[in-house]
Amino acid sequence: MRTPICERLGCEVPIFAFSHCRDVVVEATRAGGFGVLGAVSFSPEQLERELKWIDEHVDGKPYGVDVLIPSNYDKAAEAGDQPVQDMLPAEQRQFMEDLLASEGVPELGPDDAKAAREDLMGRGRNSTPAGARKLIDVALRHAQVKLVVSALGTPPKALVEELHARDILVGSLCGKPEHAADQRDAGVDIIVAQGTEAGGHTGQISTLVLVPQVVDLVSSAGVAVLAAGGISRGSQIAAAFALGAQGVWMGTVWLGTRESELTPMEKDVLFKARTEDAVQRKYQTGKTVRMIRSKASEAWERPGAPRHLPPPLQNVLYHSARIRIEKARRADLCSFPAGQVVGTMREETSVRQVVADLMNEYAETAERLSPLINL
Repeated sequence: MRTPICERLGCEVPIFAFSHCRDVVVEATRAGGFGVLGAVSFSPEQLERELKWIDEHVDGKPYGVDVLIPSNYDKAAEAGDQPVQDMLPAEQRQFMEDLLASEGVPELGPDDAKAAREDLMGRGRNSTPAGARKLIDVALRHAQVKLVVSALGTPPKALVEELHARDILVGSLCGKPEHAADQRDAGVDIIVAQGTEAGGHTGQISTLVLVPQVVDLVSSAGVAVLAAGGISRGSQIAAAFALGAQGVWMGTVWLGTRESELTPMEKDVLFKARTEDAVQRKYQTGKTVRMIRSKASEAWERPGAPRHLPPPLQNVLYHSARIRIEKARRADLCSFPAGQVVGTMREETSVRQVVADLMNEYAETAERLSPLINL
């Protein structure tokens, strides 16, 4: 299963494990893959603690960091010096308050409210270019970080050149061929061709259609392509290779592991979800995110609901509600990013077991295909 990108990054197999949980990043990397920590949920101070912990537990192996660098965002919120949660428009704030009140979700007590406010202050501007830059500066203090990925938006060419000067590879996610062309021209090393089946920010093109289009556009420039979206089996890794990808980028499959950051309630929601429950909504960030459907996500789709806010405002509004929903243990209101593979996930496993299953099924698939190739 070793491909050229493994040589460039120093991993054994091209299974890229994206997670907001440091334990998943460590276990996937130690199992031979390449862990990538989603940094947007951390303040710079929190990210420093997370990366220090990963450094100490990853056996000296390299890993990556993922940030959001959107091209469209609320520039006033980025430039302002007041807490982002205090900048939320009254209409959207009141709509969320009314929704939670109508569902009987209590307000937080004084101590919990203080902790929630501090959490939101820490992450408030992370989904803007300036916020991403602060997180990248933290990552640059850790020598084992060998990949920085822009999960939303083409990274600035100057940033790509700066990271290259530090011997750090640069990746970017795309959902359309034209996005891949922009990212190629910016000088990125890896493009994650993310089909609509994926969790998180997604477009409308399926993985099977998108990956070969992106490969055709960027491979001659030496850019490696990773397939993402709907991948949870070794046979799908073999299919990704057949499409020209050098590896796979996976996120949702790690949510069901015991190392995952999900709470017990969230895991229960995950394991009960069907494939069709992973829907595209703007409820979380103001941009299209595939996430698990809930009463809260659907309320924002009703006629008369206010418009979604741009980053970082909608994200702060969502997280403030998510904290109250988790505290109240309201599974019916619980919604978080997840891809369509949720329909195949029914019980908790481990990161190492997921990696082992992927590799075993890949080997079986390759063996099954061998006679066909040699005809």
